Order: sequence, then C-alpha cells, then structure tokens
Amino acid sequence: MNTIGKMLRARAENILALLLGTMFVTFILQIVFRYILGWSVGWTIEWVTIAWLWGILFGYAFVVRDVDVIRLDIVYSALSRTPQRVLDVFAGLTCAAIFIYTLPASWDYITFMHREKTAYMRWPFDYVFAIYVPFALSVIVRSLLLAWQGFSGSTAHNAAEGNDDD
Repeated sequence: MNTIGKMLRARAENILALLLGTMFVTFILQIVFRYILGWSVGWTIEWVTIAWLWGILFGYAFVVRDVDVIRLDIVYSALSRTPQRVLDVFAGLTCAAIFIYTLPASWDYITFMHREKTAYMRWPFDYVFAIYVPFALSVIVRSLLLAWQGFSGSTAHNAAEGNDDD
C-alpha cells in the first residue's frame, strides 16, 4: 500500500509540475503575442488563471504534506503541550465544521456553473471549479486528523519539534 501511495503522490507531483510548466509557457506566449506580434489573445490569460487555480487547490489536496505547510505559530510555540493540544482540537474541529457546512452549497454552485462557459476556451465553469471539492475534502480530513492528534496527544508537529513539556 505504501508503494501505491508513493506512486500516486509522484503522479500528483507530475501533474502539478505540468500545470506550472504550461502556465510559464503560456505566459511567455502571451508576451510574444502581445508585445512582439501585436496580437491580443485572451486564451492565454484564461489558461494561466485556470492553471493557477488548479495548481493551488490540486497542490494542497494531493501534493503538499502537513510538514510542508508554513504556519505562523509564535504564540502556539510559546505554549506548553496541554494548551497546544486544546488549540489543535479547537482549530481542527472548527475548520472541519466550516468546510463540512459549506460543502453542499459549494457543490450546488459548481453544478450550477455548468451553464456558463469560459470566455475564450468555452469550457464549462463546473470543470474549472471542480477541483474545489477534492480540496475541501482534503482540508476536512487534515483538520479532523489535527483534532484527533490533539485529542490523543500525538500531535505530529510537536513530536517533530521535540516539544514534550506538559
């Protein structure tokens, strides 16, 4: 199972790299079309915008690990283990609850947007926004894991930092 997980993660990294690569190439094409050839093309801006949206949400959902997430935790780090655990449970449950609460409305909006198409490439907007669902599910799972780690006392970033004081 670990081998399959590593293979899927590597493919997700490849997809993210492809998105970033196409964004860069399209951005250069936009410069060439507009400033060298004098052509105004809108599909380049549209693709870069869609690829950026997918790159951010897809990347967080499938590529970024919790240890890679940048946190501003000056106050959190100054606390002893017990208050940190309480904050982990509170933050995890609150974040999960918000995303769970908003998921049905998000799904309704995404399916509603099937009627609208992008201006240049004419893609249905539900394809553009579809990545939000896996992103939201990923946030929910990560938040619930954070709450569980706080509840059980096995908070990963505390163990990594060696913060064992109670």
